[in-house]
Amino acid sequence: MSNSVLTHEFHVDAAPEKVFEHLTAPESYIGLSPLVVAVSDVDRSEPGVIRYTAVERFRFLRIFTYDNPIKVALHTEALSLYGEVRSPGRIRMAYRFDLEPDGTGTRVSDRLDLTAPWLLAGFAAGQARNVQLARARILAQRLSGVG
Repeated sequence: MSNSVLTHEFHVDAAPEKVFEHLTAPESYIGLSPLVVAVSDVDRSEPGVIRYTAVERFRFLRIFTYDNPIKVALHTEALSLYGEVRSPGRIRMAYRFDLEPDGTGTRVSDRLDLTAPWLLAGFAAGQARNVQLARARILAQRLSGVG
């Protein structure tokens, strides 16, 4: 197994509470993560935990698609969100978003801890990094009203 840690900090022109609200809505991840095309089975029955199934769509050679259902558990604590994604192929990703006031907006610290079999590690880390950077851009655009 191979491990990778991916970190990214960015600014969003919205209050931390607004960013937190957006990131705790599973439906927000459709399009926020460029791979996520659907969300289902949202379960909020446990305080401080949101569980759901997301579908990631991978495209190969612009012809073939593969829909990868993943189980997500999202935990909330103050202005932090964290959890773990379990994906087929023994790929596991722990994630954490820490939000803090930054002027009139929010500084978001995004950390991904990825574990994958060595054969899939490079592909999984590359996809995770691309999603992480796109998510920062899309979140900033959505919540600042730009784009």
